[in-house]
Amino acid sequence: MPGAVLIRAGEVVTGVDIARKLRPSARSDAEMAKGPARLTSTLSLTRDDNGANLLSPDSPVRLLAGDPVPVESIHAGPRVGVATAMDRPWRFWIDSSAVSTYRRGGKRR
Repeated sequence: MPGAVLIRAGEVVTGVDIARKLRPSARSDAEMAKGPARLTSTLSLTRDDNGANLLSPDSPVRLLAGDPVPVESIHAGPRVGVATAMDRPWRFWIDSSAVSTYRRGGKRR
């Protein structure tokens, strides 16, 4: 039974000056939270935050609703670099320069 969502990238839309201090090596704003390691660094997350309930008001890490996005900018496809269940659209993303380019996983036949 699934019990979590893996958030692999983000886009800094407010607090860019704070994010720059946390990720001074980022070459551009779009690359500040592009990928899991950069995302956690930009958000100052550590292993102590693993398992945090992002919807709980008591959580130190919160996921809040943003503005709706147009349905045509939402995409789904197989997970990147995963050879199993390649026929399942378990990767979702919206049009953003902060999202890694899709590369098919698994062995080519």
